[in-house]
Amino acid sequence: MQRQRFIIRTIGVATAVALAATACGPQKTESAGSASSAPSSPTAGASPEASPSTDDKPSGSPSPSASASASPSASPSPSVKQIMANGDDSEQVRELQARLKQLKLMSVAPTGFYGSKTTAAVKSFQSKNGLNATGSVDEPTWKKIQSSSKKPTAAELRPPTVNEADAPDPRCMQGRVMCISKESRTLAWMIDGKVVSTMDVRFGSENTPTREGVFNVGWKAKEWTSTIYHTPMPYAMFFSGGQAVHYSADFAARGYAGASHGCVNVRDKGKLSALFDQVQVGDKVVVYW
Repeated sequence: MQRQRFIIRTIGVATAVALAATACGPQKTESAGSASSAPSSPTAGASPEASPSTDDKPSGSPSPSASASASPSASPSPSVKQIMANGDDSEQVRELQARLKQLKLMSVAPTGFYGSKTTAAVKSFQSKNGLNATGSVDEPTWKKIQSSSKKPTAAELRPPTVNEADAPDPRCMQGRVMCISKESRTLAWMIDGKVVSTMDVRFGSENTPTREGVFNVGWKAKEWTSTIYHTPMPYAMFFSGGQAVHYSADFAARGYAGASHGCVNVRDKGKLSALFDQVQVGDKVVVYW
């Protein structure tokens, strides 16, 4: 009987801890197999960076896990630092995407995240050039892409924001402000009425909207993981309860095909990293239409 009571008490404590945890989590727009099985939270949004295999994969493509496990068997040349595959996030991936854009196999700006669009573009290049069409980059594929394109310029690697920023809301014209427009889907970092930098953003869905209004940055975390969904939220800047501005690998991979649970997702990790270093706790956040 005592052992039975102990087991019941243990289960009760674990349940209470789970219910008390709060943090951002991914909107359930991914395909089956996501690492998170927790229910949606109306106050948060985060990227499924920890489970890149749930990226919106092209129909009929091999599983990323299979590609990733097979890739290391190849022997890269000294000029190739790594073999690239679905789920990777690096500057080498950004260069790959810029080269694929030169070859008119990608239309979106480089993000540095190897998702479904990069996989499809690589697979197309491989098919056209008599290579093994796996969708991941091995040594022969990388050499062929390099020889078929030129070294990307800085502008090609980091082009201007895809979305054109709106005229700033009047509430953004004084002080240090992250001015976030739902209409243009942009974040403008402004100091005393001048735009310092801009970046593309996305928001929560209709059922889990990003709150509008004037807020302040309450706290920051360069490396943060959702306590509910166990997914990473790099460069998180919390401004309204569980809602934060943070990098989203899902946004980088799928663009506006997905949504957050209320957070403001940024897809350019480099730009957000620079912004994170400049923003201070207490700085204003304005979210508006």
